[in-house]
Amino acid sequence: MAALELIIGNKNYSSWSFRPWIAMKVKNVDFKETLSLFDEATDQAHFLEFSPTKKVPVLKDGDHTIWESMAILEYLADLFPDRGFWPEDRMMRAHARSISNEMHAGFGPLRSECSMNMRREVRAIGVSDGVRKDVARIEAIWEGCLKSYGGPFLFGEFSNADAMFAPVVNRLDRYELSRTPAVLDYSQAMTALPAWQEWEAAGKAEPWIVEADEA
Repeated sequence: MAALELIIGNKNYSSWSFRPWIAMKVKNVDFKETLSLFDEATDQAHFLEFSPTKKVPVLKDGDHTIWESMAILEYLADLFPDRGFWPEDRMMRAHARSISNEMHAGFGPLRSECSMNMRREVRAIGVSDGVRKDVARIEAIWEGCLKSYGGPFLFGEFSNADAMFAPVVNRLDRYELSRTPAVLDYSQAMTALPAWQEWEAAGKAEPWIVEADEA
């Protein structure tokens, strides 16, 4: 099998890159990491060299290109069916896919007003009703999953669902958006992962500053 290559954006900001990256790290998938920096001056024109949508992340598997975080996570689940990218139980797997796709398609106010930023100081800001609604929904999802499946991750063991919500852990913390018991417990489990700590340390060490944080 050809070596996998994951092309990502700046670790401090790129929430979508973080998702497949942390999943591959936690599930012990060997891959080459390629960092392609955001360039606001050209509107990321160089991304077209490897991405049909001019966005990151992109997974390269030999001559094949897979883009969009959810598609990459599904591809990895197909490629490594024994790694537990999704829960083994059919109904749990359906539940995990449902909340993962909800995360992928929704929560626009939270993403636009509270960008992922590993370097940001912990400080609350004024947020819209849309953000408060998003946070309430996330609290309900996390509390329901932890109660139903016992934790420490959303479906017991780390899965693609946790990868999809990983950037939200940063957002809720950095912007002081929630401190419910479920949020605190789940955030502690996620941030204790060596993969999380590796990404966060690299993001904080980056010298680059991007005005448009969400990517």
